[in-house]
Amino acid sequence: MRRLHHLLALLLAPALTGCFAADGADDASGDRASGSRLRVALAFPPAEHLSPYGADATILSRLGVTESLTALDANGAAAPALAASWRRESDRTWLFTLRDATFQDGTAVTPAAVAASLTHATEAKPAPAALTGVTLKATADGSTGVKVTTDRPDPVLPLRMSSPGLAVLSAKGYDRQGDANPVGTATGPFTLTKVTGSTTATLDRFDDYWGGRAQSAGIDVKFIADGTARTAALRTGEVDLAEAIPVAQAASLDTATRKETATTRTTSLLLNTASGPFANPKLRAAAREAVDTAALAEGVYEGHADAGAGIYGPAVTWAEGKRKQPTGRAGAGSAKGTKVSLATYDNRPELPEAAQVLKQQLEKAGFTVDLQVREYSRLESDALDGKFDAFVLARNTLVDTGDPVAVLASDYTCDGGYNIAQLCDQGVDRAVAEAEGIADTGRREDAAMAAEAAILGTDAVVPLVHQRVITGVAPSVRGALLDPYERTLVATGTRR
Repeated sequence: MRRLHHLLALLLAPALTGCFAADGADDASGDRASGSRLRVALAFPPAEHLSPYGADATILSRLGVTESLTALDANGAAAPALAASWRRESDRTWLFTLRDATFQDGTAVTPAAVAASLTHATEAKPAPAALTGVTLKATADGSTGVKVTTDRPDPVLPLRMSSPGLAVLSAKGYDRQGDANPVGTATGPFTLTKVTGSTTATLDRFDDYWGGRAQSAGIDVKFIADGTARTAALRTGEVDLAEAIPVAQAASLDTATRKETATTRTTSLLLNTASGPFANPKLRAAAREAVDTAALAEGVYEGHADAGAGIYGPAVTWAEGKRKQPTGRAGAGSAKGTKVSLATYDNRPELPEAAQVLKQQLEKAGFTVDLQVREYSRLESDALDGKFDAFVLARNTLVDTGDPVAVLASDYTCDGGYNIAQLCDQGVDRAVAEAEGIADTGRREDAAMAAEAAILGTDAVVPLVHQRVITGVAPSVRGALLDPYERTLVATGTRR
């Protein structure tokens, strides 16, 4: 089965140019008796009260609070987490064998508890992005097993189970309505003890963590949406780690502090295909032709990004050689006098600047553009409800499952849970469904790229740039995890 897992990994995840970089990592055997606390600045305040079912899921995983049955290793393979091993029993059934672990509330991680947690995820509204296109049922199997059955064959289930959106919580983590609360109910090395609105969070070390005692006594988190303020907090010693350092601020940090990581994140212009001006494919084509991606990569991102080539960027190394030309594109219509709303968020400081450049490019093509910029947590629900004509989004294409097909299903199909473009195209749905069902490495890659071509052919999305992210790491910090999937940041060996 280990060989099969690695074979599937070649099919399901990109061959990345780098691995998870444990910045300054060294031997963790010298565990300190108490350890100092880490101070971390994050760019995105909680948008959904730290529910693991939405965008906040990666906040929890990056801070070492939550875990899922599996994880992603440096090469994108499904690796053990709460499940020590797994095997495929039939086309639709997998058996996961749990390791000996304890929830942060002191209860045991049992098959019944894990099955109940996964069941809550399947019933969440909206469903976690990792469950787009698949229906699963989880049941306890003996004293250590959890059996997961899907409604159709799912060759990527071990990768799907790695999603931060499928984090396992104890029974106390759910109320009668099924809403999830990770405070003191998860399994990671750090337990969330206090959240102060959208400004701060406090985490303490979980001494009974199955993976060993963390070297830091805890984590004090500040949510700082402003990138300049976030960088200043690191530079002045107020925090030890700061994510998403703005390109414009990078030069203000010492080279030893400034860590650049190639990621699978693509920034795109999403056009509302269901209502408003961009329901007209000819106007979507006009918007696409107006965009100069090279100007964004070199101007806004100052060379810390590559011009948009597709939904998948250069970090997905197999994609470029298999990329197909978009099919079925409409001819560009006249945009003269067409009023559109364009929105983005300022948690990633380059986005408002990119949106301003896009505004100028679109206006040059004849559009009249109303630009709106807010903090992400105040924007997400409106974006998902289709209240904007156009939206600039930075999206890690492999963050949800590690499977390159999953982002297509969640973001661009009729039933997709993160479909900001409101796209519902039967040809796209068929292409994505075909890709989802293929296990052979080469054929699945080909099908994924055919689906990408079908999506790009609708002009629902205009890829702008493929990003490299900059993380600020104080010289005193050891063991920070610089993750191309942006799922992890601190772990048991992270300390100062």
